[in-house]
Amino acid sequence: MGKLSLFIACSIDGYIAKENDDLTFLKTVEKEGEDYGYAKFVQGIDTYLIGRKTYDYVAREIGPDYYIKNEKEVYVATRTPREREGNLIFYSGHLPELVYNLKAQGRNIYCDGGGQVIKTLLEHHLIDEMIISTVPVTLGNGVRLFQAGFPEAKWNLHEVKAYDTGLVQVRWGLDRF
Repeated sequence: MGKLSLFIACSIDGYIAKENDDLTFLKTVEKEGEDYGYAKFVQGIDTYLIGRKTYDYVAREIGPDYYIKNEKEVYVATRTPREREGNLIFYSGHLPELVYNLKAQGRNIYCDGGGQVIKTLLEHHLIDEMIISTVPVTLGNGVRLFQAGFPEAKWNLHEVKAYDTGLVQVRWGLDRF
C-alpha cells in the first residue's frame, strides 16, 4: 500500500499563499544550495498530486515544462476537464477515489497543495504524512493551509529541523499502518 505525503511551506500564521495565489514570500528563505530536504524527499515519490492553481503558478513562475520534464505522473486536480499532456494528467473526477486507487497500486504520492485539495484529502483521511515548513513571515491573509471543515485526527511528531534561514520544518505522521 502506498502513502500520500504533504510537503508544503506556509507562513507562521498558516497561509500557503498570499491573495491572488502569490507565493513570493517563499523567496525570503531561498538560499543557494539549500533545498530543505526536497531532493531526498522526492526520491521516494512515484506520483505528484497538485491543485490547478498551484500548477498554474508553477507553470507561470518556473515554466510550463517544470512538471513535464519530470518523468513521474503528475495529477492536476481541476474542475475543468483537459486533455492529458505527456505525464500531466488533468483530473476532474472524484479525488478520494483517485488517491485510493493510486495508493492501492503501491504509489507514493506527493501533494503540494492547494488548500481545497488538502481539505478534501483530510476529510477522507488520505494524508499519511505531513512535512510542513514554516517560513518566518506573517502574511495576515491569503490561502490558508488548513481550511475549516475536516474531521479531527491525532498526529504524531516524527521530526523537527531548524535551518539558519529561520525556516522550521516539522514532519508529522498519522500512524495507522
